[in-house]
Amino acid sequence: MFEKVLIANREEIAVRIIQSCKELDIDTVAVYSDADENAKHVRLADEAHHIGSSKAKESYLNQEALFEAARAADVDAIHPGYGFLAESESFAANVEDSEFAWIGPPSNVMANFGEKTKARKIMQKAGVPVVPGTTEPVTSAEEVETFAEEHGYPVAIKADGGGGGRGLKIVHESDQIESKLREAIREGDAYFDNPAVYLEQFLENPRHVEVQIIGDEHGNVRHLGERDCTIQRRQQKLIEESPSPALDEDTCAEVCEAARRGVAAADYVNAGTVEFLYEDGEFYFIEVNARIQVEHTVTEELTDIDLVKWQLRVAAGEELSFSQEEIEPRGAAMEFRLNAEDPDNDFTPIPGTLSTYEPPRGIGVRVDDGVDEGDSIAPFYDSMFGKLIVTGQDRDEVIARGKRALDETTIEGIPTTIPFHRRLLEDDEFVADEHTTKYVDRELLDE
Repeated sequence: MFEKVLIANREEIAVRIIQSCKELDIDTVAVYSDADENAKHVRLADEAHHIGSSKAKESYLNQEALFEAARAADVDAIHPGYGFLAESESFAANVEDSEFAWIGPPSNVMANFGEKTKARKIMQKAGVPVVPGTTEPVTSAEEVETFAEEHGYPVAIKADGGGGGRGLKIVHESDQIESKLREAIREGDAYFDNPAVYLEQFLENPRHVEVQIIGDEHGNVRHLGERDCTIQRRQQKLIEESPSPALDEDTCAEVCEAARRGVAAADYVNAGTVEFLYEDGEFYFIEVNARIQVEHTVTEELTDIDLVKWQLRVAAGEELSFSQEEIEPRGAAMEFRLNAEDPDNDFTPIPGTLSTYEPPRGIGVRVDDGVDEGDSIAPFYDSMFGKLIVTGQDRDEVIARGKRALDETTIEGIPTTIPFHRRLLEDDEFVADEHTTKYVDRELLDE
């Protein structure tokens, strides 16, 4: 096992990794920009290194500074967390070529799944259903029009390296094709340094279901059950839960096995998430996130498997100690993302200082955060500063416990997404499980 690990990330996920490292008796090295000099992850780590005078996110994207910090601290390995460089094939390859171990999926795995058209080919070959679409990039309006004639409108034009809704444009009629194609190409180039785009039939009212997987270097790949992340705004997830209330037992088993089979065919190693859309009784693969996910906590609560610890163990060459049959998720869980945003003002991020921060406690309540009372939320980074995870025997108990935990939470100094979460747990359609990925944008926010 490693003796010292550098965490190339900040705040909540950095704190989460520090906690697992401490339990494995691994020393931790934090990195920080000027804005994070006094941040919680810096306070908790065994040592910390400054990586840039810039307060903006560029500090955490500076590979040279990260390697300098790793060498100065004499670490064994680097963990990227999520976001920033976590899915950077070049960063992973550079770490693999260095004296440090990379704690994440290998760069060749990232290459396989980083381009959506390549990922679709891998999954199709493994017998995993994919949304009807192209497996080669498209470059002309004529190709889009031909696809629409075959599959009908709306058509999704998607950036090949995209994610999180960026580089995704929906075409509802033919006179939109040229402008939407240009926009998707421009966003793909700007956000992902990849102007290639492809086409998919756009599902109007799907559910979004994802499967947690982990593999080791010895050829073992396991799935750890599914999560439902249908509640989202503009393709950004707000709440995640498990088990998915949309899937029956047989469909759940089928989608989980499809995810495991698909990534195993690509020799997947370390943690990842396979994402699907589900509509009218059918599920379709959309992408693989080759990293730990924000919502990994939901799976941990139901399986008692520490995914971050297993990321470390797998990267150190250990074999998974549990078989697929031994993984038995129990009960139900739900995660609420705590963002410094004003839900009554189009979820506008509003940074500031937490003059009061009193998270909830009690049975079935877990809080993962990157702040303490008196800390500030900087304007330069993602607005999420924590996550509230509640568990119970079933979904009804989780909803009731979620209401209680949200009501017990006291945060002053910044607006948060807590009022939105409270409203959602009182919403009849959500409670009755009648929502789709469009529900928040089309109906709930209008109310």
